[in-house]
Amino acid sequence: MPVRREEVQELVSRYSGLTVGVLGSHSAEEVAVAAKSAGLRTVVVCQKGREGLYARHDRFLFDHVIVLDRFADMVEEHVQEKLRELNTVFIPNRSFTVYVGWRNIEEKLYIPLYGNRFMLKTEERNLPRNQYWLLEKAGVKIPKIFKSPDEIDRLVIVKVRQKRKPLERAFFTACSPEEYWAKAERLIKDDVIAEEDLKQAVIEEFVLGPRFNANYHAWALRDVFSEFDFLGFDDRRQVNLHGLLNLPARDQLELDIPVKNEEIGHYGVTMRESKKPMVYEAAERFLKTCRAEYPPGLIGPFALQGAVAYDPEDPEGRRLAFYVFDVSPRVPGSPCLGPTSPEMRRLTLKYSAMLRDFGLARIESALDLTMLELLYARKHGRLAEVVT
Repeated sequence: MPVRREEVQELVSRYSGLTVGVLGSHSAEEVAVAAKSAGLRTVVVCQKGREGLYARHDRFLFDHVIVLDRFADMVEEHVQEKLRELNTVFIPNRSFTVYVGWRNIEEKLYIPLYGNRFMLKTEERNLPRNQYWLLEKAGVKIPKIFKSPDEIDRLVIVKVRQKRKPLERAFFTACSPEEYWAKAERLIKDDVIAEEDLKQAVIEEFVLGPRFNANYHAWALRDVFSEFDFLGFDDRRQVNLHGLLNLPARDQLELDIPVKNEEIGHYGVTMRESKKPMVYEAAERFLKTCRAEYPPGLIGPFALQGAVAYDPEDPEGRRLAFYVFDVSPRVPGSPCLGPTSPEMRRLTLKYSAMLRDFGLARIESALDLTMLELLYARKHGRLAEVVT
């Protein structure tokens, strides 16, 4: 039986305090820095062998460290009981969904989440009513999806889970069915992907344009704040793709190694002000559809990852469009936003009065908005409205 929101709301209404919880991976540092800056207590759930960063180097960021044999053991009753005793509201990230498992989160985890636990599975591309379905239903522009390699008639990018790192995907490009199979078979031979995972691969048109990962915050208390706020853009650094791109073309052609797109870092980017309205419009459309299909809709940080390219529907070929090819319905994990996004200063001005009420100086991180809503909800007895 799925965890009912009413149960979680009743649980959080009995809390005598508030501790922000996070899985020890992905964006745990960013969550903890924002929480501690807001004067909130923190707890991190780690996996044995991967706890060093959080239990040693970042120990000052966490009031409590829970180390488990496996992340998935988080659903064990004694672990949940400890988290409930700490009055924990958990912040979901991608590692949380992958390692704990969306089924466990939906059916076994009786811990309040700041975010929509039932939207986390929409990142799984082989499930119905997933992110592509939501984007299409919302009327957000997406690249053309090919159902079979035999349909490939233009440059495509193929997204398939890595064999040994389920959190990461292997990417390769192809212009024809023949090129698809040649590259896929090479990746299988090199043990990068599994033949079974290839059957679940997404084949989509390659968008010829600069990438913009648009980061937002969706508010639960829309009567107090607004529907959402735009936080800024980032792009990703990948291993070993960016190393290859640093070489001259003739050297690239001489190499005979598989290209991998494993994300290793982020960097901030900006967009011309006159083009930003299309990014706001995409978010408005998407949020409206999410509220209708997965009530109460998105809560907290999310991202629409895409690229800007010329719109083929424009007869003059001059209009630009924002094409979304990935959705992060949780903390996107873009710590570069704070120091690189001009939006943070704008948001500091927008919420200056509320920041002063809570003794906060400025908005410096995407997660600062999360903490601001949690502080407001706790103060006004509305914590049940921001959790699922």
